[in-house]
Amino acid sequence: MGRTGPRRWAGGATVRVLVTGATSLVGSAVVNLLKDRGDSVSVLQRRPGGLDVTEHLGDIADRTAVATAMVGVDAVVHVAGRAAATGEWELFEETNVLGTRNVVETARTAGVTRLVYVSSPSVAHSGRSLVGAPAGPADPDHARGHYARSKAQAELVALGANSDSMSVVAIRPHLIWGPGDTQLVGRIVDRARSGRLAIVGSGASLIDTIYIDNAAEALVAALGRAPELGGRALVVTNGQPRPIREILNRIVIAAGLELPRIKVPYPLAHTGGIVVDRVWEHRKIESDPPMTSFLAEQLGTAHWFDQRETRRSLEWRPTVTLDEGFRRLESWFQSELATKP
Repeated sequence: MGRTGPRRWAGGATVRVLVTGATSLVGSAVVNLLKDRGDSVSVLQRRPGGLDVTEHLGDIADRTAVATAMVGVDAVVHVAGRAAATGEWELFEETNVLGTRNVVETARTAGVTRLVYVSSPSVAHSGRSLVGAPAGPADPDHARGHYARSKAQAELVALGANSDSMSVVAIRPHLIWGPGDTQLVGRIVDRARSGRLAIVGSGASLIDTIYIDNAAEALVAALGRAPELGGRALVVTNGQPRPIREILNRIVIAAGLELPRIKVPYPLAHTGGIVVDRVWEHRKIESDPPMTSFLAEQLGTAHWFDQRETRRSLEWRPTVTLDEGFRRLESWFQSELATKP
């Protein structure tokens, strides 16, 4: 869809939106969507992204860099965060908690009126199965692992800043994937290529995911609905729960690889993950571990969410089905293969 001219809010001024972490899959998708609808877009990120918008280079942990990027901004979509599988708590705290506090407090001082914080369903996940679950409250005390705990703390910081002058909404996309994804898709494909991809338990537990286009559209919808939804957290998914084995298999097939053959009982995967967590953190290993306790829980338990309230609140519905998403993913892998020497 092409641009139709600058988009405006009440008062006639062009909407000026800052997106943090715009070099990520979801960040770049949000930027492109905002540009297409006519917003004036700027970004704050650590390295150049080539998105043809005003770029501010810096870290969200740097209050000065955040303040510089926030000048003249009406609304913020805060995507930036540390999403590593392992690492020291201090690293997650600095980026996810302190960085979010910088963004939120600076936005309030700068007169920003709407802020959408990109959170995660893991902030309310204590390790048990979630079946048709609502968006429960963020719970740092029971969230599993440094990533989830830091995101839970950050969500509380963000929503705690909601006020009559600045509406804050937390959106929790569940397992974003699509062409170019280095997190979910990239890690699954890397493990499949090396013969390390395992099915945990029976592989029959239902999970939901969200295709990248749908996630970006939900975040932009939240920006538009922020005055009505301020202070709330919503989980967004495709609303199409599938067995985890099916999701893994379809990603592997799209990449043109063999299906996983390794099966690991859930208790063994979870116990092994706990040991790996401790070893990786103690030795400060930066490479992806073969298993973590959080990953075992994600692969071995059901986690899908009731989307009826989310869709009503955001006035949004996914536009790309799982089947269409996997077709696009396969085409992307084929085009990537065709361009390699």
